Amino acid sequence: MSRWTLRMATTTYTVALGPQWPELVAWGPTGVEEGPSPLANHGRVHFVTEADAAPVEYAPRGQRPFAGADLVMDQGSWWRFDGGTPETGLNYVDDLLGLRTVLHYQAVPGTDVLLRWVEVTNDGTTPLRLERIGSAGFCVPTRGARLTFLSGQWAREFQRQTITLPAGRFAIGGNYGVPGHDYAPWLAIQDTEGEQAWGVSLAWPGSWEIDAQVDPTGLTRVRAGRLGPVGLRPGETVTTPQAALAYSAAGLDGLARVWHANERRLSRPRTRPVLYNSWEATGFAVDADRQLELARIAADVGAELFVVDDGWFVGRDDDTGGLGDWTPDEHAFPNGFTAFVDEVRALGLDFGLWVEPEAVSPKSRLYTEHPDWVYRVDGRPLTLIRNQLLLDLGREEVREFVWATLDRLLTEYPISYLKWDMNRPATPRGPELDGGHVRSYLEILDRLREVHPQVSVEACAGGGGRTDLATIARSDVLWPSDNTAALDRLSIQDGFLLAHAPHLMSSWVTDAPGVFDPRPRSLRFRFVMAMAGVLGIGADIARWTGGQRAEARELVALYKEIREIVHTGEVYRLMDGVQYVTPGTTVVLAWNTGALNGAPEVPGRPARLPLAALRPGSYVDRGSGVRYSAAHLTHVGLPTSWTRSHDADVVVLDHVAT
Repeated sequence: MSRWTLRMATTTYTVALGPQWPELVAWGPTGVEEGPSPLANHGRVHFVTEADAAPVEYAPRGQRPFAGADLVMDQGSWWRFDGGTPETGLNYVDDLLGLRTVLHYQAVPGTDVLLRWVEVTNDGTTPLRLERIGSAGFCVPTRGARLTFLSGQWAREFQRQTITLPAGRFAIGGNYGVPGHDYAPWLAIQDTEGEQAWGVSLAWPGSWEIDAQVDPTGLTRVRAGRLGPVGLRPGETVTTPQAALAYSAAGLDGLARVWHANERRLSRPRTRPVLYNSWEATGFAVDADRQLELARIAADVGAELFVVDDGWFVGRDDDTGGLGDWTPDEHAFPNGFTAFVDEVRALGLDFGLWVEPEAVSPKSRLYTEHPDWVYRVDGRPLTLIRNQLLLDLGREEVREFVWATLDRLLTEYPISYLKWDMNRPATPRGPELDGGHVRSYLEILDRLREVHPQVSVEACAGGGGRTDLATIARSDVLWPSDNTAALDRLSIQDGFLLAHAPHLMSSWVTDAPGVFDPRPRSLRFRFVMAMAGVLGIGADIARWTGGQRAEARELVALYKEIREIVHTGEVYRLMDGVQYVTPGTTVVLAWNTGALNGAPEVPGRPARLPLAALRPGSYVDRGSGVRYSAAHLTHVGLPTSWTRSHDADVVVLDHVAT
């Protein structure tokens, strides 16, 4: 039996040829492949096919009809192996249908991530309809699965959830045309009795599905891919989205660090600036004088980038108009938009702009001229969501209009930052349109990088509705949620950092009350929370007191000192905080979300945060000068004393060799 081992940084993935399909032999730390496979079936098969009981990597429904197939069409498919290797592509052919399927594997250099995808070609003479076309399937040697996933809704994305699945099937997905707020396209799998973790994350900003099925022996098989159906005419080839697979022996935290390493590799090496965004201060009431007032204060407290959000263009007095007519409102900027941008930049700030290029308002000039450019079904009423419609980006003329609009704005004005938003899904829309929309969206992002490489892109979809790996590879920052309240944000950011790296996580300091936890928190707490990723400020800073601005100035300066560590360090989740580790320095962001211990009025002791991954020797607190041994910080913990006015802290610990 032919067998191949793909090698990652510290892990291996071994595949062998089965009777008519590939099988996974072993996946884990390097060397795990040297021994009997923990996945192989050693028993007799009853009432199902051999493929249904095997650790199959990918199979059509004709050969795996009961336990879940990866390629499904009405007439079924049976294939034979036609040569190749995982690196060049494993070729399988259905001679009757003229269907060729090529399975691709690629190790991501320097990481423990393996990419999987499939190319399917119709070499026959009859059109085919693929009801399901998965990117990858894989098996995990469990005795029952513990599954961790990220669920939510608008304003409450990335909520960490864990279930135990002793048997049966579990599925998540989204049919919005974007990944959506309900679930992130990400799943982690562990044995119910073990710590090691396997994971999958999709590179697809469209509709998707991931499922896990535990068979009667306890073995878990996972499938991931875009939603079908997909039509395939004679001579056509469809390529699935990439599915990224990852493993860590160090549990979910270790798996998160594998994902972080992969996303740092996907990202451009650039400093993410401290931004100020004016949305929560002004809403749609955008005018030059008010924006410049905010820009002056933002510059004074240390912001490096000023972003004008929604409301800057003609017809945008509220959310019922303007989308599609991307021309600055001359009434809001009486001296011209160029003069306004120049004044902002004269303050030492870069300039950024909010756009929603996929959307159109029914009252806009664009819709009046091109009503056929939106998703619609002839003879049926249009469906408004947030008082807007969605452009059919799969149409060439629409794609070129969107590109020309963005290119014009970035050419005419010195814009260094775009916040690309999308505040509604498409209705109606089928899978074919879904694929066309995704292709055009990704193509435009690619063209932005090629033609305007100086421009950073923040990806947003009504908050965290589009945070897949394909978007990440073409963006610089992600917006996890429209909910900026500090206590609500903690759980959002905890889930986000389980799947994504901190250098992608835009987080603002605002005065917004909590939607789910309205308890007030200090300005320091709000800053420390936002320092966990890419720091931004979104409050109406014109209403802050002189004392608040002075405190903000100090905290922004502190963040700039630790920014590189936060964005490149290894992340360890603490009970009430986050730790970022580099060889010479570790940064701890800590906060108190519960009751105080009553000290000094009554006896009490500081809370302790045991730290991880410290080097032998000692560490000195850069702020207080206190010296700790690594053993003390690891086994006793970093002391934290909270009061009514001191509810969060930043501790920078520098390593001192003994």
